Amino acid sequence: MRITIGEFISLDGVVQAPGHPDEDGDGGFAHGGWSHPFFDPEVMGPALADWSKGTEAMLYGRRTWQVMAAAWPGRAGDPFADHMNSVAKYVVSGTLGENDVTAWNNSSLIPGDQAVDRIKKLRETEGGDLTVLGSASLSRTLLAEGLVDELRLMIMPVILGGGKSIYPVDGVLRSFELASTVTSGTGVHVCTYRPKASAATAA
Repeated sequence: MRITIGEFISLDGVVQAPGHPDEDGDGGFAHGGWSHPFFDPEVMGPALADWSKGTEAMLYGRRTWQVMAAAWPGRAGDPFADHMNSVAKYVVSGTLGENDVTAWNNSSLIPGDQAVDRIKKLRETEGGDLTVLGSASLSRTLLAEGLVDELRLMIMPVILGGGKSIYPVDGVLRSFELASTVTSGTGVHVCTYRPKASAATAA
């Protein structure tokens, strides 16, 4: 399976609480729901549909899974919601137990201390995309471990001044190449990046 990460992200690299004012106020973050003024259904809607089309399973951190589990089961009947509700979902958490992930069907737990090894094994299996949405800490770990095959960003024309990011801060240089891009009427750049093979790998 390919591991893909999809994010609504600000110009300063923040992915925290794009969808709702009460989504995630950690660290005093006061801009919850910041993505809404920039959503362009004509461009971003098809992009999201394309992201979901190849998704065989979802991979979440605890907080993002809890937000999603509270919202999506009640939206049955919409094609995107039906897809989200039907696919397999893996939840990485060091605090939840197996009985805590039953609120959203087809969810299963990956204990936090086993996450990297378990995700590596999932990546080695045949199948479609294993898609990560949100989940800043998990995404940062996957990028740091070199486990991301595609990075899908909806880069929004706003600076938030701080908040959670997906980017590692370990001083390691990681190169990506732009696979596709389209710009919405609201100034959002919908970009797909893939890791650039090193000279040694390319040879």
